[in-house]
Amino acid sequence: MRTERGRLRWVAGLVLAAGSALAAAQAPVLSSPVPGVQPSRPAAAAAPASAGVLGGLPAGTGAGVHSPDSPFAPLQPRADVVPWSVLTSVKTRVDRKRLLPVFEAAQLGLDQKTQRIQGFMMPLEPGERQRHFLLSSVPLSCSFCTPGGPESMVEVRTRTPVKATMEPVVVEGRFHVLRDDPYGLYYRMTEAVPVP
Repeated sequence: MRTERGRLRWVAGLVLAAGSALAAAQAPVLSSPVPGVQPSRPAAAAAPASAGVLGGLPAGTGAGVHSPDSPFAPLQPRADVVPWSVLTSVKTRVDRKRLLPVFEAAQLGLDQKTQRIQGFMMPLEPGERQRHFLLSSVPLSCSFCTPGGPESMVEVRTRTPVKATMEPVVVEGRFHVLRDDPYGLYYRMTEAVPVP
């Protein structure tokens, strides 16, 4: 579907552009929903970021950065969700001018199984209720935060519409590890339902 493909590419481009612009302007705090781990300031944050690199990672890669100036609270640790640290630890390789994921056992073990993911919703359709959206490790609508790369997002398709919100949400569904997705995504969840 051309419109849907165009919308996903537009969102991905917007996220990468915003990440590059914001990385040079701040020294924020990394957000981590891993149980027992407190957000910490990256070693490279003490010095100003340069050339779009933050914490040793190019802008638009990794988990993303949740700024302490953000009006949105960071994700709270939960033991019942897949930690973003597992999803964002994926490696990449270049294949014919394309960047492809190289998954490890931690990510491959999640494939085709029911999983729970916590994150911030980015609607992909107009309307108050959503059946198709991205779930991100940092709020993509926060002008102080630096978005991560495709490893920091999960495309979600739900069974029934879910109310759009700026607050963190948890969804449960069938998790898919995408080895060569035409949209450049690494993860997808289908048949998802909201979890309190």
